[in-house]
Amino acid sequence: MQIHYLEIVTSDVDEVCETYSKLHAVTFGESDMNLGGARVAEFSNGGKVGVRSPLRETEKPIVRHYILVNDIQATVDAASKSGAEIAVPPMELLGYGQCAIVIHNGIETGFWQL
Repeated sequence: MQIHYLEIVTSDVDEVCETYSKLHAVTFGESDMNLGGARVAEFSNGGKVGVRSPLRETEKPIVRHYILVNDIQATVDAASKSGAEIAVPPMELLGYGQCAIVIHNGIETGFWQL
């Protein structure tokens, strides 16, 4: 299992980016609209962390991991069969691949296919 993307949703993007920059010696780019306006930093192992504001009024702050998968649809189907709710079905992220989000026992998990 490889975490490809760590998504942080917060009402104070700049403060979180500044803190992570100091703690982890990473540099965040400008907002990327293809990732919901997230400011993204890349790690030496190829992983990324994105910090963004909520996309809707009902979205709460959260830290969500996205696991790298080979077949996102098969993975979402398997998660659904094991009882997970599909919160976001597989969708294309221009220039990044596909992502999906499932919720199982209250835990949100993202999947990412390059």
